[in-house]
Amino acid sequence: MRSAITVSLVPEAKAGPFVFHNGLADGCAQAAALGYDAVEIFPPSAAALDATLLTGLLTQHRLRVAAVGTGAGWVVRKLSLTSPDAAVRREARAFIAEIVDFAGRFGAPAIIGSMQGRWEGAVTREQALAWLAEALTELGARASGHGTTLLYEPLNRYETNLFNRVGDTAAWLRAQKITHVRILADLFHMNIEEADSAAALREAGDLVGHVHFADSNRRAIGLGQTHVAPIMAALRAIGYAGYLSAEIFPLPDAAAAAKQTITAFRQHTAAR
Repeated sequence: MRSAITVSLVPEAKAGPFVFHNGLADGCAQAAALGYDAVEIFPPSAAALDATLLTGLLTQHRLRVAAVGTGAGWVVRKLSLTSPDAAVRREARAFIAEIVDFAGRFGAPAIIGSMQGRWEGAVTREQALAWLAEALTELGARASGHGTTLLYEPLNRYETNLFNRVGDTAAWLRAQKITHVRILADLFHMNIEEADSAAALREAGDLVGHVHFADSNRRAIGLGQTHVAPIMAALRAIGYAGYLSAEIFPLPDAAAAAKQTITAFRQHTAAR
């Protein structure tokens, strides 16, 4: 397994669960100094990213891109894949597609989290899931064209009512025969929704494509009450070799959160 840490470039997400907020150059330098393998980037849009700049930073600091988030589409523009407005759904797909293309240039997946939306009002759950399946199928195929996958993240009940549990998500993806899409298992959301996070990971198996390495209080691992050992055992059992990425609050400050995370990463990936 490999380590990653989040870098947000979205001013509106300053209070969000991202460690570094002072630009790509700063985030990459700090990540490299602590020995991280990669950065997970949360951009305002694909157009706001400079591929040449990013390539130079990755080369300079010997880093990779773990994933690129799409959440600014919701945070800034209120776009979602399950909006009752067809024009909004089209705009949401286009926004994500551009990030898929950018991430694909770096061999990285794009993440669909908050942009999945929810069902409510005149939109039934069945209709919302049909729109979601259509979007994931299309965007997953697009990611496959770059030799990567699309990541879909089940969120807790306070953020969506589509899928909250990893096992339910895996069962639905399999039933829908949606390919090129993997699950982003976020330990913070799982702490809220799962009866047994380790069992949920085993249930999802090879559909687990990315892990957000966050404690129960969305702080760095070791600063909450998550029991990490059984989770790591489950990840090893399913053959997970991807990233453990710190999508966490920068508490007590960014430097301390980053240091605590890499310490916990080394401890738990070394332990058997």
